Amino acid sequence: MPHPFMPHPWRFSAALIWLALISIYGAALAEPVPSPKVVFVIVDGIPADVIERVPTPAIDAIAAVGGYGRATVGGPIGTVGETPTISAPGYMSLVTGTWANKHNVYDNYGISPDYDYWNLFRLARDQQPEMRLGIFSTWTDNRTVLLGEGLAEAGNWRFDVVVDGFEDDESRFPPRPMDAQISDIDDVVSREAGKLIESKGPDLSWVYLQYTDDVAHEHGDSPELDQAVVDMDARVSFIWAAVRARQKAFDEDWLMIVTTDHGRDAETGLDHGGQSARERTIWIATNSQRLTPDFYATPEIVDIYPSIASHLGISIPEQIARHLDGASFIK
Repeated sequence: MPHPFMPHPWRFSAALIWLALISIYGAALAEPVPSPKVVFVIVDGIPADVIERVPTPAIDAIAAVGGYGRATVGGPIGTVGETPTISAPGYMSLVTGTWANKHNVYDNYGISPDYDYWNLFRLARDQQPEMRLGIFSTWTDNRTVLLGEGLAEAGNWRFDVVVDGFEDDESRFPPRPMDAQISDIDDVVSREAGKLIESKGPDLSWVYLQYTDDVAHEHGDSPELDQAVVDMDARVSFIWAAVRARQKAFDEDWLMIVTTDHGRDAETGLDHGGQSARERTIWIATNSQRLTPDFYATPEIVDIYPSIASHLGISIPEQIARHLDGASFIK
């Protein structure tokens, strides 16, 4: 006979069944976790003081959802990590989370990247092979040289969505004075990025727009540069509209980051490459609502890599993480 103060065995069984049913029912009612997606945009050569002065409603709208802050590029001055404030070194610092003493890109041409320092796309393909990767770029070398798509030494991975190569299509984009054809290419790249992000929703994409740097090299700080920034912002609006459309139509959690690769010299705005404060000062706008205080404490361009990985839920393997020069500003 059961002890008078002990429940009968059938009561134990009924209670366990009831708890199991509650657990199953609760799990069925639980909110699904939105799929994380990322698009980062590099707009070339726009100093922070210019982006803060010129009207940029699209970038302002992105920042209003998340945040805006100044950041730095160029690595630690006077150390082996010091990195020229030039375009390709800036891109590589972002996509590898390392400075030039590791990724080995010190110029825009005649370069030999060290692919032992994995870029974001190789990391994503390795850790989550089902991810769809996209690139929308006014400069094809971003994909073929810097990222090393398809190269055995770079991991032999490939993009799923590619929009680039227009700078070599002189029948469609014939050379024009002051490289004005690059403005037309930027327009096509941004529109295609918006269209394909909205229709296909790649999990991780890079959009690169070049023309602002071309204008600055020709005119420096000038009304022409201001107008190029206004035009660039209009192009960013196509991408931002696509992100908002995806979030409305699908159960997706989109991170959008817009930044630049370097500033410009303080005297004229024509040049860059050195370590002056204006050349080193960049900016980041993002819609992330998971920003840590580090985002507002002048992060570095190398912090974007681990931040993107954090949003995507990618655990960076120790053999890669130990070489990173940045840290995430996203929870």
